[in-house]
Amino acid sequence: MKQAIKRGVLAASTSALVLTAMAVPQTGFAATKAKAKSAHTSSTSKVARTSATTSAPAPVRHVAPAALTSHRTEEVGVVGHPYRAQTVTVGAAEIQRAIPGTNPMKVLGMQPGVMFQSNDPQGLDTWSAQIMMHGFAQQEIGLTLDGIPLGEMGYRNYNGTNPLQAISSENVGSMDVSRSAGAETVAATNNLGGSIEYNSSDPKDKMGGQLGQSFGSNANFHTFIRFDSGKLNESGTKFFVSYMRNDSQLWKGYGDQFLQQVNAKFVQPIGERSKISLFFDWSDLHQITYDDYSFEMLDKLGPQQGFTYNGKFSGYQTAFNEAKGISYPGNIGQLTDKADAAYYSGGTNNVDLLGGLKADLQMTDRLRWTTTVYGHNQQNQTTWVSPYGASGAWGSFPTPNGSPLFNIVKEPEIRRFGIISAVHYNIAHNELGAGVWYENNKYSSPMNAYEEPNIVNGQLTSPLVYDLNHFSDPFAQVFNQVYNTNTFTAFFNDTYHPIRNLDLHFGFKSVLNTTRVGDGYLNPDYYGAGVSPIASGVGLTVAKPFLPHIGVAYRFLPGHEIFIDISENVHVYPQSGYKLSTSPFAYSMESFTSTHYRPETAWTYAIGYRFNNRLISASAYAYRTNFNNRLQQIAAGSPQNPIASVANVGGVTMNGVDAGLTIRPIRGLELYNSISYNHATYDQNLVTASGTYNIKGQQVVNYPRLMYKSRLSYTWHDAMVWIDGSYMSARNFDYTGDIKAPGYWMSNLGAEYRLGNMGKYIHGAGFVQNLVFSFTVANLTNVTYISTMGENGNPSNNAGGAAYTDQSFLIGAPRQYFGSVRAEF
Repeated sequence: MKQAIKRGVLAASTSALVLTAMAVPQTGFAATKAKAKSAHTSSTSKVARTSATTSAPAPVRHVAPAALTSHRTEEVGVVGHPYRAQTVTVGAAEIQRAIPGTNPMKVLGMQPGVMFQSNDPQGLDTWSAQIMMHGFAQQEIGLTLDGIPLGEMGYRNYNGTNPLQAISSENVGSMDVSRSAGAETVAATNNLGGSIEYNSSDPKDKMGGQLGQSFGSNANFHTFIRFDSGKLNESGTKFFVSYMRNDSQLWKGYGDQFLQQVNAKFVQPIGERSKISLFFDWSDLHQITYDDYSFEMLDKLGPQQGFTYNGKFSGYQTAFNEAKGISYPGNIGQLTDKADAAYYSGGTNNVDLLGGLKADLQMTDRLRWTTTVYGHNQQNQTTWVSPYGASGAWGSFPTPNGSPLFNIVKEPEIRRFGIISAVHYNIAHNELGAGVWYENNKYSSPMNAYEEPNIVNGQLTSPLVYDLNHFSDPFAQVFNQVYNTNTFTAFFNDTYHPIRNLDLHFGFKSVLNTTRVGDGYLNPDYYGAGVSPIASGVGLTVAKPFLPHIGVAYRFLPGHEIFIDISENVHVYPQSGYKLSTSPFAYSMESFTSTHYRPETAWTYAIGYRFNNRLISASAYAYRTNFNNRLQQIAAGSPQNPIASVANVGGVTMNGVDAGLTIRPIRGLELYNSISYNHATYDQNLVTASGTYNIKGQQVVNYPRLMYKSRLSYTWHDAMVWIDGSYMSARNFDYTGDIKAPGYWMSNLGAEYRLGNMGKYIHGAGFVQNLVFSFTVANLTNVTYISTMGENGNPSNNAGGAAYTDQSFLIGAPRQYFGSVRAEF
């Protein structure tokens, strides 16, 4: 098997990593993500979700220096909050220093213990983008925007939306990141592994605007326009409205990835310390996705394999012949799973409307009251062209025109509204807080089948279908189910300051979540005549009245701080389409009624130390997490309709440590280094109907045991140049650790020059301010690596080559170049 693994590894070049002043060999691959090709999964036993554990950052009041510094050290630092766990804050300037339009989560990827993966350099491919923190997958990380819950980040979010579809990166004022199960104030029911809170920037006091334009590899074209009204009257009324457009071609294969977005924010001050604000978002996303890979494909096809779609008849003819079993291009015919090796196409069409109204009122000198009401609608179409039509070599699903190809389109829709309200009261040495959150969410998850053309006598019977067009008039419904969920949470906390430099925090969170699913439908022509009815007319409730959070922070010398943090949290049951996640409702009624479900919970314990002064910033952070009642999808059976269920497979124990050091030896020069070690292992073996898998003691899938990150930046007057590098160790692809994605080095290079006010250079051009030119090289040494891993679940082991042929990772983008210019007016 080791030989097979070696054949699946792409050799990469050697890179001189300036940050560590030594030559470092560049090898291999990286991984993570979350999609699911209808009910079609591998025929081998597979677990469809990553599980692990996390750490708890601690309350810190002092601003620590930037972890990703460049011009100003305050842009990324650790800031404190009297009733919150340790929070890492990333500012707008650092986000905007990345490639224009970059997913802000990619910037977080330089933080200790945080892994971000995507197969495109901007991190915008929603099928590929995935973040993990201290071993926890993105489904276990709470997400909010201005306090509005964004739900679970996933390819088909059931209770929110991806943050990049909620706000343009240029409008993000800051991101507050808690890498623990604490943060009891966050409106989330999944934050076992911490939270990421996006804060939108406010409109500016002076009328003006921003304009940015960038160009890059693969016809990348990013435009951002924003208008700020400035203060419109004596009361300070102001607003901004912006438009963003990002268009790029795939770096392999053929197709477009397009996102456009409108944001608007209105602020009405009330007196000097209160305000009412309104935020609005409309986003329109259309993306052809990248095809999934297996180690066998990597060996026999190389890293450039993509969909056969090329916008021409020839690409469709290739997919048609493959579905018929007539011919296969290149080495596809040598593969074990020929049908799934070269799909014709797949894509995403997604429209979001999100809005929230917030009142932030300073009632007295001691009392502040905040209330937010919000609403959200998402309409989604995710597609893939199936080769399992009845007239083909592989399937039995009848199509009206006799084509072996048909388009599976999952069309989920989210309609939700909610209210969040909290009060904060200071008295004596106490900072008290209490609040509630209520949300109603109606989630429908139909999956329909649409015609693809037949080929008769070498001619198409109808025009080619483009996956980025809106689909209508299906010839059959394959699946349908409607969920209704009510969520109520409440929190109370108190931060007590017995002396000026000591914080004692105690808080707890209560969760009540009830989901009921209506009548479901499964098409017997697709799933088979004997398919068991899906769970219908049933519900589950999660009630956790007391989830504690305890913290201590002590500042004992100037710049020195030590902290302790302990917290528990819960993840309520997820929802999804048929067999697409670990939702208990997404399987047969028999499976639902025969299984005793308990929600996932996690306890996290952390201790840390931090030092900060003008020349040095250092930190050390150790944590232990016990993750209990881990739910996993167990799948085995035919490719089109695998037998599946959700089972409680025990727990994960994780011990880890992060350490960071930033040195500023001379003005303008900064060197940042961090190292993270995570030992997260399964507590029990995996027992299924098909056998027992020896996973006890194995490192969790998809997350590396060791990460190293470094960044060197130098600023001289108005010019700045930086280079960063990171190392990710090997990660388990299957649960028994038979096959691993090899470790790899990655580096990036950038430069920026600020011209400032153009009135200094051109008479009459003073209205153009802060003119900035930038240039970035992503994947500087052109290393080939595995990026996203586990997006279709992870195989249990490699018995019979199961893990070797399982298609559930994506290849990262090669070297890419980007240039941009932006200005304020």
